Amino acid sequence: MVHWMNRMLEVTDLHAYYGKSHILQGVSFVVGNGEIVSLLGRNGVGRSTTIKAIMGEVPPVGSIVFKGEQIAGKRQHEIAWRGLGYVPENREIFPTLTVQQNLLLGRKSTRREGRWTIDDMYEIFPNLRERANVLGSALSGGEQQMLTMCRTLIGDPDLIMIDEPTEGLAPKLVAQVGELLQEITDRGVSILLIEQKLAIALKISQRVYVMGHGRMVYEGTPDELMQNQQVRSEWLEVTSGAEDP
Repeated sequence: MVHWMNRMLEVTDLHAYYGKSHILQGVSFVVGNGEIVSLLGRNGVGRSTTIKAIMGEVPPVGSIVFKGEQIAGKRQHEIAWRGLGYVPENREIFPTLTVQQNLLLGRKSTRREGRWTIDDMYEIFPNLRERANVLGSALSGGEQQMLTMCRTLIGDPDLIMIDEPTEGLAPKLVAQVGELLQEITDRGVSILLIEQKLAIALKISQRVYVMGHGRMVYEGTPDELMQNQQVRSEWLEVTSGAEDP
């Protein structure tokens, strides 16, 4: 368990609704300083809704404490300015701006450099450097995903929540994403990761939570989860179903 002094994010008894649908039903978990934590589960169990509620995109009911401060009910831009980054699954770039312009818009301050520079991003993803003057609309889906992650990092978050970063990516880009996630924590940034590829999540995470039916059903280390066949078969086997809300 993460010591209370080292908790970057602490979510307690979180509920969320879409209309009359009760999606999150008392979600509780912790992300420590410099830690990679993965939220695992089948599509439709509420993983994406969890981070949308934390970010204020979905009205949260419950406690969300970030860096010791209650952020539940605050506006999205206020939450972002406090150092919470969010990379959504739908790759929200500015299509009429170039790669370079998209990255510049990610900066919170022009007066000081954060942990990440644009050159850092180009170093990790050379294909973005090659396409620095290309409009966002002309990028491939994988390149748009890279750009979204990089723009969020330029904002110098203390914790970054990333929803399905490897979805639809070619194997080479998947490997680059894995390297980036490790580099993020090497620089002292915490990660809350939603990742469908179990092998990637288990390889890079310190701890994992498994969600089912809008609540947490398991917490442990990757090794512990690998040894727990019952949890994997009951909650993680791939089945056809609805998209994650």
